[in-house]
Parts: sequence; structure tokens; C-alpha cells
Amino acid sequence: MHPLYRVVDFRTEAPYTLWVKFDDGVSQVIDFKPVLAGEMYAPLNDLELFNRVYLDREVYNLIWPNDAEFEPADLHDWPEVADEYALWAQSLELVTV
Repeated sequence: MHPLYRVVDFRTEAPYTLWVKFDDGVSQVIDFKPVLAGEMYAPLNDLELFNRVYLDREVYNLIWPNDAEFEPADLHDWPEVADEYALWAQSLELVTV
């Protein structure tokens, strides 16, 4: 079971890149572009849609209008999980229908 973290603030740093702050004072700068694949995340390649991210203050997480979200614990520990997300995204690109 992961520790519970709450996203308390965020801002856009660059295209597809957000600075995210958590309730324990940790912050991360996250480039989401390498992980935008699959049914839920691929639509976020549309920068206009990506930029419509908001902080849901009921669940303290970042949410996009298409209901895409990442686990706050994964965002908090992004340096440790980013490669796993990127490999997952790459594997989806290799699948042909």
C-alpha cells in the first residue's frame, strides 16, 4: 500500500510539464509527454486539453477534463516511477490492432 499524498498546488512549467507540490512539502517537475499513450492518456497529447488540468480539492489530485489522472503517490515519487510509465507507453505504441 502506498503512502497517501495530497497535491496542494501546481503550475505549468513548459508544454506537457507541470510543477506539482504535495502536502508533505515535496515538489516535482514532471514532463508527462513520454507517458501520454493509451486510451486515457493519449488524448492529452492535445496541448489545449492537457492545459485544462485542474486541482480537484475533494480528492487533492490533478484531473483532466477527460477524467485522466495519475495516482498522487506516483506523482510524488515520479523520479522512481517515470521509466516504468514510459516503458508502458512505449509498449502501447508497439501494439497493432
